Amino acid sequence: MNKIMSSYDAIALIKNGDTVAVGGFIGCGHPEELTIKINECFLEKGLPNNLTLVYAAGQGDSKDKGLNRLGEEGLVSKVIGGHWGLAPKLVKLAIENKIQAYNLPQGVISHLYRDIAAGKPGTITHVGLKTFVDPRIDGGKLNDITKEDIVKVIEIENKEYLFYKAFPINVALLRASYADEFGNATMEKEAVTLDALSMAQAAKNSGGIVILQVEKIVANGTLDPRKVKIPGILVDAIVISKPENHMQTYAEQYNPSYNGEIKMALSNLKGLKLDERKIISRRAAMELIPNAITNLGIGVPEGISMVANEEGIASGLKVTLESGPIGGIPAGGLSFGASINPESILDQSNQFDFYDGGGLDIAFLGLAQCDETGNINVSKFGPKIAGCGGFINITQNSKKVVFCGTFTAGGLKIEICDEKLKIIQEGKVNKFVENVEQITFSGEYAVDVSQQVLYITERAVFRLTKEGVTLEEIAPGIDLQKDVLDKMNFTPIISENLKLMDKRIFNEGVIGLKLAR
Repeated sequence: MNKIMSSYDAIALIKNGDTVAVGGFIGCGHPEELTIKINECFLEKGLPNNLTLVYAAGQGDSKDKGLNRLGEEGLVSKVIGGHWGLAPKLVKLAIENKIQAYNLPQGVISHLYRDIAAGKPGTITHVGLKTFVDPRIDGGKLNDITKEDIVKVIEIENKEYLFYKAFPINVALLRASYADEFGNATMEKEAVTLDALSMAQAAKNSGGIVILQVEKIVANGTLDPRKVKIPGILVDAIVISKPENHMQTYAEQYNPSYNGEIKMALSNLKGLKLDERKIISRRAAMELIPNAITNLGIGVPEGISMVANEEGIASGLKVTLESGPIGGIPAGGLSFGASINPESILDQSNQFDFYDGGGLDIAFLGLAQCDETGNINVSKFGPKIAGCGGFINITQNSKKVVFCGTFTAGGLKIEICDEKLKIIQEGKVNKFVENVEQITFSGEYAVDVSQQVLYITERAVFRLTKEGVTLEEIAPGIDLQKDVLDKMNFTPIISENLKLMDKRIFNEGVIGLKLAR
């Protein structure tokens, strides 16, 4: 059988009603050539249709690329995804109750691929307990037409766990760098390897097919078998992609520092301007510990590695990303998921094995909403569905977690002068609310397991204690009542040792940060 075929012929192998798993992380590893052709075939002929879409990490550019190409009414009927915010066209279908919609932790879906491949009934884990994924809350359901329970609470030896039910995968859409004519594929030019092998095995052992997008076809026998990530016995169709549909990330065609081909001189990296993001990143960087295994989330936490590099302490960090890289400096924006100068790149499921087992010493994640019990919401705001991504896996299992974000949202403007912070225009939205809209991080769970939790903003620093959210620091120049307490929908505990944030944070230039001991 000739496995090399056009994208049109490959997509014709997908049957109506199939469950289709798609690999990728934002733009890293997403098979754009294949999702483009699915969209075109559906709009031209109405085929394929009624698909169930499954994916672990968010894939898209928040506009038209990635999984947005599958956001057509009738093309999909059900979505089980880890992160939704990058695919607003799918979000719209979910909000309008036109598809069944589930949001499960990214690491759980990654592990589900492996468990489906192994013929197991599902994935058993503590990840998700007491969050919106827990069936006693929402069970991961995102709208009214989503009825089926796919998560259950079970008990093993007097301890609670969540059971995520397995399901057959009919089609896996994957991407690699090179493949030979048999389908053996390598990923040496990819920024991350993600779940490619597990997804291919899951589809094959479900009686399904694997469609592979590659940059080039090489002769049989020319690939180093030690570099083959997807063996040809698992591959049914190979599509050669156009270069513009095979970018390494959505921001860059190819950056050799992401996959170890070269080591970039870090002195070339630009620093952050002195604004609210840099203030938060600097204060958060003060929590960094030498050689501690660290995770940095997308958004404001990305700035922490930039501050560390500017201050000359980046070499003392061991930064990891849920997408698989270990070491180096996380790339930002539409290249997030890649790492500059990584020491190692693991499969995503192996990274989550390590995370879920408590391997992270400290994690820095975003702060969108916080309530008086310390719960955090980053996944749903009114009609806007962002999704949890790897947030639940990371925050539930890190020994220490630091949430980073501005104190208010929507138009906040500040001024920094004479080592003091002044609020020029307050944000329209209070982030510290009485009750979060959705529990992405459970303060109750954190207290139960004695987890260290900090909440860092540009003007105040809080800590989670058994008694509740406690205010420990405020920025110099900030009025406690007017700028902090009056902008909160609950009254925090105020520490007896309330102090000012380090004034160096509010200075231009290098400020002499050292790694904490």
